[in-house]
Amino acid sequence: MPPPVRPLVAESWRRSARALVSPDGAAPVELDEEELAGQREAHPLAAAMPMIRELMGAYARDGEHLLAVCDAGGRMLWVEGHPGTLRKARAMNFVAGSRWSETAAGTNAPGTAIAVDRPVQVCAAEHFRRPVQRWTCAAAPVHDPHNGRLLGAVDITGGDGLAHPHSLAFVQAVARAAESQLALVSPAAAPGRPRLSALGRDEALLHTAGRRLRLSRRHSEILVVLAHRPEGVGGDELLTLLYEDESVTPVTLRAELSRLRGLLGPELLASRPYRLTAAVDADFATVDRRLSSGAVATALADYAGPLLPGSRAPGVVRLRERLAGRLRAALVDRGDPGLLADWAYSTWGEDDVTVWRALASAVPVAQAPAVRARLEALDAELGVGATGLQRQAAHHRR
Repeated sequence: MPPPVRPLVAESWRRSARALVSPDGAAPVELDEEELAGQREAHPLAAAMPMIRELMGAYARDGEHLLAVCDAGGRMLWVEGHPGTLRKARAMNFVAGSRWSETAAGTNAPGTAIAVDRPVQVCAAEHFRRPVQRWTCAAAPVHDPHNGRLLGAVDITGGDGLAHPHSLAFVQAVARAAESQLALVSPAAAPGRPRLSALGRDEALLHTAGRRLRLSRRHSEILVVLAHRPEGVGGDELLTLLYEDESVTPVTLRAELSRLRGLLGPELLASRPYRLTAAVDADFATVDRRLSSGAVATALADYAGPLLPGSRAPGVVRLRERLAGRLRAALVDRGDPGLLADWAYSTWGEDDVTVWRALASAVPVAQAPAVRARLEALDAELGVGATGLQRQAAHHRR
């Protein structure tokens, strides 16, 4: 009788099957050389790579293994090690620039470590894809030491010799060392930086210089636009970003900005062009950054709701729809039933047919009838294919 499958592996197989991963396929290569160079240069883990190579490089070469580092979306940024093993790994696209997330490559140590956010070892036949089943790998996630954001994972890949608990402990120690290195080379943001909270609320909150300011709707819109455009915005453009009514005059805008400057102080709001003189930590920008790094679960946890949901300012509406659309697409692509349910059962996602349809395909069998019933009710009430954002946009056009 074959040994029982570990629960962690069984759950990963189920996620891989729901993502329609082919057992005989290969990981996609998404980055060409130029794109890969840009991603490496911009990624926070680049600062830790010298230390990672020092700890893992000789071990990988001497043991005929590979060391690999991926980003939070499972894209391999560095794959290095024994030359012969590198050549063999190319046959399954285990190369820099390829994506090894579970949704792209099935169960594997780096992809599964990112999916469950903890160290993982995957041995031989535990891999979802058959071409990978003669390999063994161990990986551990790496987090930003200051805010806990998932940055990616470090991995050791090779043959049967890695099928030992020491391999998992080794990559976990390397990941912790990488986090310590990042804490040294990239200090935390200054605690006095202004913070803007505008998700899920019509009137934003600004924390600055020890004060907590609740802003009017118009002032909230102005700060959201300026926080998104730190380089500044000219008066004519700002007018079009804030007012639907084209008859509103520049005098009206200048009056609003004057009142806002009186509230914030001239040291924070400048003109010609209109801009904020200090970097602002905005909650919507944080969610956007986490989505860009592939940290979908963390992005959803920080998403308190649509950006200034009652605003009809054109610039805010575009930002709101873009952020919600990116997050929705990432959730559907991830296919995690827990994350999809968090969105679907929220006040802003309760009518989102796209997410409910994805949830109906992802939930366990026992939960499927209730989800399908809700989806059928939405289809009957709102029309097949309509999304919350589309209905919201239609409402604004009326």
